[in-house]
Amino acid sequence: MGQSAVSPEERDLAVRSGTCRGKSGGTGNGAIGQLAGSVLIAMKTKVFGIGFHKTATTSLAKALSYLGYRVTGPNWVDNPNIGEEVYEMAFDLVSRFDAFQDNPWPILYKELDGKFPGSKFILTLRPSEEWIRSVVNHFNEKETPMREWIYGIARPKGNEDIYIARYERHNREVLEYFKDRNEQLLVLNITAGDGWEKLCPFLGEPIPSICFPCANTASEREKLRKRESFWPSRMYLKLTRRLKRLITIHGTTL
Repeated sequence: MGQSAVSPEERDLAVRSGTCRGKSGGTGNGAIGQLAGSVLIAMKTKVFGIGFHKTATTSLAKALSYLGYRVTGPNWVDNPNIGEEVYEMAFDLVSRFDAFQDNPWPILYKELDGKFPGSKFILTLRPSEEWIRSVVNHFNEKETPMREWIYGIARPKGNEDIYIARYERHNREVLEYFKDRNEQLLVLNITAGDGWEKLCPFLGEPIPSICFPCANTASEREKLRKRESFWPSRMYLKLTRRLKRLITIHGTTL
């Protein structure tokens, strides 16, 4: 699925998700027909989302999918050799997708810029205190090799100052790196209301008449937690997750 054009199901999900924050504030009726031309475009400029996780990266992914981009990420989160293998894996994957978001892509922006000239980069961000609160609420004490590689410490809880320092340093360095290339870097604060009106002109896409997607929010996760507490739902989710693992190759869902 990942290598094909965006599916009708993905477009429908983008229409249904989120609250109205788009420029038009429309309900999405007829939007798929209006965007049919852009969805069918075979070749697109590579777009790299280089904002850290918990900066509305999932919302950005859904928006790009709606616009017809083949999106992947996060990738290889649990790879114990991520630091040694990430560049080879990432460069290989770029040929198979149009857009990339969440880890490890923010860490690779300089190398990606050098290897794929003319690409577009999107820095999603939010205030540091909001960001670390979301990170701790979401990941708590869970450890992954990816976070160990990025922050030096795998768990955010109890290491908030280290995480904030790394997050802020990344944002400063990205802005400095692209300071004379505004045509290649877009800064988005989706949590504050940025949406189609900034994203679409940057990408050269028409602005949809639907709401900008708002995904993976705390309220959505709470609803999921409640569903998972119901026994049939737990069994269904376990089966679907197991199936997804079976069709995952080298960290990328097909």
